[in-house]
Amino acid sequence: MSTTAVREVETPSATPRALIVSLFGLYARELGGWLSVATIVRLMADLGVDEQATRSAVFRLKKRGWLDAEKDGRSAGYRASPEALAILAEGDERIFGRRRATADDGWLLVVFSVPESERDKRHRLRSTLARLGLGTVGPGTWVAPGHLDEAVLGALDRGGLRQFTDVFRADHLSSAPPRDTIAAWWDLDALQTTYADYLGRFSAVADRWPDEPDVPDEARAFADYVPAVTAWRRLPYLDPGLPLDALPEDWIGLRAEVLFARFREHLAAPAAAHVRAVVRG
Repeated sequence: MSTTAVREVETPSATPRALIVSLFGLYARELGGWLSVATIVRLMADLGVDEQATRSAVFRLKKRGWLDAEKDGRSAGYRASPEALAILAEGDERIFGRRRATADDGWLLVVFSVPESERDKRHRLRSTLARLGLGTVGPGTWVAPGHLDEAVLGALDRGGLRQFTDVFRADHLSSAPPRDTIAAWWDLDALQTTYADYLGRFSAVADRWPDEPDVPDEARAFADYVPAVTAWRRLPYLDPGLPLDALPEDWIGLRAEVLFARFREHLAAPAAAHVRAVVRG
């Protein structure tokens, strides 16, 4: 399979496909990389997804190059493809190693030029840069916080797009206030709305869990934690760690980050215990 076969999955909502990506990202890699079909169906049922929808989502992920079919004895199952594993590893850093840029990080500029004869790659290039959360400075010129250099270059390499780009490290020298500059490069209103949607959807879920539950309900933790992670996955890409001094005061993203941290602190361990129990049968 070529590295260009894998389409990097976006997660606009907790679709069955997005939930399965979360299962492989959160759990399968820690359990040898392979999950049986029966296990996938059972775990998705715990998330409220029926078997038909689950099998359809698995088929689509296999077709996109995300999952490879593999048998273990008589049991049919799947493991994430090598290309998908590379993307999941990049996601670990972006999602769980959340980092806010500072002025010292500088900026990464990506300038591209694609010949008309390969205009399909122009669309793929724009889609890749947008998925990574880069802002637009002008036609053919995109920008990101400087600490994202490895993630950006890795995605360009995986997509076979590096040859169409020039990538620079840069300092921004301007008389304009940083907040005005960032607002010109990113749609901050839309980003704030997305953060608000996350808070509105998951604050009540988090409130159901005391800080130190005596006996955590592992199945319930799993059912709450996986959708929360799945919905969160896109946010560190839409907001690629923009520097706080360039964002509006009382940035709503900070409250969303605190909420996500609560889920990780209180639900990650019991949710993983539930998955291990299901896998053991």
